[in-house]
Amino acid sequence: MCGIAGWIDLRRDLTEQRRLLRAMTDTMDRRGPDASDVWTGGHAGLGVRRLSVVDLPGGVQPMVHPSDDGPVVLAYTGELFNFVELREELVQLGHRFGTASDTEVVLRSYLEWGRDCARRFNGMFAFAVWDARVDELTLIRDRFGIYPLHYLVRDDSVIFGSESKAILAHPQVRATVDVEGLREALTLVKTPGEAVYRGIRELPPGTMLCSSRAGTKLHRYWSLPAREHTDDLDTTISTIREILEDTVDRQVVADVPLGCFLSGGLDSSVITALASRALKRRQQDELLTFSVDFKDHAEHFKGDGVRNTMDEPFVQEMVRHLGTTHTTVMVGPEDLMSEENRRAALSARDLPTPLGDLYTSLYVLSRGVREGCTAALTGDASDEMFGGYGWFHDQHYRDTAMLPWVEASRRMPGANTIWSAGLLAPDLQAKLDLRSYEQDRYSEALAEVPVLDGEAPLDRRMREITYFNLTRYLQIILDRKDRMGMGASLEGRVPFCDHRLVEYVFNIPWAMKTFDGREKSLLRAATADLLPPSVRDREKAGYPVAVDPAYAARLRTKVAGILRSSDSPVRELLDTELTQRYLDDPEGPAAEQANRSSLEMVVQLDDWMRMYDVEVAL
Repeated sequence: MCGIAGWIDLRRDLTEQRRLLRAMTDTMDRRGPDASDVWTGGHAGLGVRRLSVVDLPGGVQPMVHPSDDGPVVLAYTGELFNFVELREELVQLGHRFGTASDTEVVLRSYLEWGRDCARRFNGMFAFAVWDARVDELTLIRDRFGIYPLHYLVRDDSVIFGSESKAILAHPQVRATVDVEGLREALTLVKTPGEAVYRGIRELPPGTMLCSSRAGTKLHRYWSLPAREHTDDLDTTISTIREILEDTVDRQVVADVPLGCFLSGGLDSSVITALASRALKRRQQDELLTFSVDFKDHAEHFKGDGVRNTMDEPFVQEMVRHLGTTHTTVMVGPEDLMSEENRRAALSARDLPTPLGDLYTSLYVLSRGVREGCTAALTGDASDEMFGGYGWFHDQHYRDTAMLPWVEASRRMPGANTIWSAGLLAPDLQAKLDLRSYEQDRYSEALAEVPVLDGEAPLDRRMREITYFNLTRYLQIILDRKDRMGMGASLEGRVPFCDHRLVEYVFNIPWAMKTFDGREKSLLRAATADLLPPSVRDREKAGYPVAVDPAYAARLRTKVAGILRSSDSPVRELLDTELTQRYLDDPEGPAAEQANRSSLEMVVQLDDWMRMYDVEVAL
């Protein structure tokens, strides 16, 4: 894992711009604390902050291949899980390697196959190649967008970075947010390509950008395919298990301490069990596992339909079952309201979020995990693929023309959430028209869904809902994992995002996916022998949230301070009278989880506008 940045300008010589490239790159020091370097020459400059995971001495970047016609320079962040096979193939084709790193495999793959090399990669990655032989920049992002990559195109120049902050460090770029950007920031739609700041875009997953004297264009190199599924149930179950075992076996390879996030749910428990087996086959050290719990959580816990059971009892059962070395990271109200933690989480994301303390607590958890290991496997992407969320199984969401998680957020107790414009000033509500924005994004997503001729209506609809989850909601989940993990210099690996597995499961008919009448039927069947019955049969539970009243009280105190402050930048966006009524009646609407997140969003917006000197252009 690394952070990359760069600037390409075909109208000027950037050789002397090392200081600027270093300033851009160093904004991402937490993404790469182990090493930093920049390369400049001719019309290009590239920088890398490195978190060393594989071939610690050999993967130095930017990596340069010299040639008589000009150098080819790579700035790469990621992991290739098939780099051993690719290396062997490249050696057979005549390439000679000077390192054991997957970085050099990426560079030599580009030299051999050009930008189509990405189609051969099994991994999580985002990288830039400056090919001085033809004065062309290529940016490439992995199929699911596990690693972020942002860019800005202006005339004959491209400025890019793993995070928006790297681009904002360029003197020609200002942190301006217009109506479209504010709509994206305040909703949960996660539109591919949108990055909130005016002019800055996020390279969509499975996409490459090519910029040369002929212009700048985007090319989609991968998308979810629609195929007929012909395997019977037993074959389907065994195939899922086979792919899962292979991908976890690949992803436990590292030259640094490796661990697993373990929540005691089906997904993380499956990955942890497979990782434990893989390490034992290699006769390596026992597996490190990590979970999060909140102080006094048991005292205040109440099932809410999303989280009906606490994690910790199931976590401990898995620890006993596998014999892992486990750490429970405890989080209290003081951790969630700590200015240091909140600023670190906000800086890692570059944006506020409607999901509030879910980000801060994951940052605190990631920081605790980083004390024990440098890379950790997670169970993310299983729910989106196998149908784990409630909206897959509720007829209301099948019948509603809206992204299901957006619809679910509006059905939560507490109607006046900020992402439905409840705490915004009335004139701003009207200008943003967030409901129409959400509906338009739904229509765009629906038009993208691949079609399989002759598919039954139910299978067609479930394919659509699965597609929405894999191309939109999963982006929220993966971005949260990456940003909060890298805020603590922790690499997160996502075995369920192996494209072979996703392509296979995406095309399984819905009746087979739910053959025993439960969510994630196929995953339970494929991994039943790995888990204790209680964990195998546990009902889906979401990531835990703080329920201690002390946290809500501290949050209200923070919002009250914002309302009193004459220089608070967010006040002009708010319905201050309504917000004050929330504070005056803590047992009323503000007590609902969704509306508590609205107050959290007020605080984040204020911190964000101050920290990034945001100009709101309405």
